[in-house]
Amino acid sequence: MSQLKQTYYEPLTEDAAIRLALGINIFTENAALTCREIGDGNLNLVFHIINEQDGKGVIIKQALPYAKVVGESWPLTVKRAKIEADALRTFGQLVPDYVPKVYFTDDLLAVTVMEDLSHLIIARTGFITGETYPLLSKHLGEYLAKTIFYTSDYGLGPSEKKAQVQKFINPELCKITEDLIFTDPYFDADTNEFEDGLHTDVEALWDDDELKFHVNVLKRSFLTEAEVLLHGDLHTGSVFAANSDTKVIDPEFAFYGPAGFDIGQVFANLLFEVIVNVPNRGLFIHHIETVWNVFKEEFTRLWNTENKEVLAKTDIFLSYNLSKFFEDAIGFAGCELIRRTVGLAHVADLDTIEDEQTRLAAKRTTLELGKILIKQRKEIFTLDAFIAKVKKVV
Repeated sequence: MSQLKQTYYEPLTEDAAIRLALGINIFTENAALTCREIGDGNLNLVFHIINEQDGKGVIIKQALPYAKVVGESWPLTVKRAKIEADALRTFGQLVPDYVPKVYFTDDLLAVTVMEDLSHLIIARTGFITGETYPLLSKHLGEYLAKTIFYTSDYGLGPSEKKAQVQKFINPELCKITEDLIFTDPYFDADTNEFEDGLHTDVEALWDDDELKFHVNVLKRSFLTEAEVLLHGDLHTGSVFAANSDTKVIDPEFAFYGPAGFDIGQVFANLLFEVIVNVPNRGLFIHHIETVWNVFKEEFTRLWNTENKEVLAKTDIFLSYNLSKFFEDAIGFAGCELIRRTVGLAHVADLDTIEDEQTRLAAKRTTLELGKILIKQRKEIFTLDAFIAKVKKVV
C-alpha cells in the first residue's frame, strides 16, 4: 500500500481494492485481477479479488465509519478494524485450522487483507439450504476451548492477560451489543423490528419484570467480567463451513468478557435450526451436545496440562468454572434468541419462512425458549437438563 502513498481514510472502490492488492505484492504485477464487492453484513465493505490467470484470490475487508444497516446517522470508529485484525491474528495462533490467514493490514485505511474462503459457504446459509456440516460442532467446540483457555488468566498468566485486556478495549462495538442484546428488546426502543402478529407477545416481554431482572444480571456480567478474549459475535453467519472445514470470521466485536458469551451465541444459533428445521431437529440437537462435550473435554485437558496457576489445578475448581461457563452460556443464549426475534438484526433461519403462520409460530417458540433459558439458567445446570428443556418447548 505504500506504493499508493495513501495518507487519509476513504472508502475503497473495486478499482482501488485492486490497486491495493497489487501495491502490497500479493499478486504479480501483470496479474489479471477482477474484483467484486460482496459485503452483505451490517458494518463493512468486503471485496473479493481473483487472479483470472490461476484462480487464486484474497478478501479485502474495510471498516466503514458508520453502520451500513442504519446509515451515516449511526457513526462508528474505523479503529475497530485493528481490533478485528489483532483478534484474527491472536485466534489464528491458537486455532490456525479454524481462522482465516491475515496477509496485510492498514490501520489508516481500516483494511484487512485475508485468505479467500470463497470455496466455503456461510454456515447459516448452508443450514437453510439443507446442509448439516457433520464436523462443524466438533470444530467449534475445539475453537471455543482453546480460545477461551489460552486467553484466560490460567492460559496466559495474570500479567500478560491484563495487557491483552487493555489491547482489546472495544467500547463502541460493545455498546452495540449492550444495547441490541441486553437493553432494546425489553422496552419499546426505536431499533426494535418485529411483525404486527407478534405485538402481544412482545408487549408481554416488555411487562415481564422478572425477565428484565435476569437480563440485567447477565448484562452486568457482560459489562464487568473480563474473563477471556471473546469473538463477541459468534453466530452461524460468522462461520464459513464445508463438510470437513470450518473457519470463524468477523471478530470485530472482540473484547475481554465472560467466557459463556461466545458459547451461548453458538448454542442459540444452533437452536434456531432446532426450532425451524424439523426434519433435522435431532441432528442439530446433537450439534449442540457435541459443541459442549468437545469444549468440556478439551478445556479440561488444557486446564490439567497447561494451567499457569498452581493452586487452580484442582477438579473442584475446574468443575466450578465449567459450571459457571455453562450457566452463563444458557442465559446468554436466551438473550440471543430474543434479540434476533424482536430486535434490530434478525436471522434468516426465522425470517425466510414463507408461510406467515408458520413463521410467527416459530418466532413465538423462540421467544418462549429464550425467556425460559434466561430465567431458569441456574436450574438448567447439566447438558441433559438443557436438551430436555429445549425438547419440551419446541
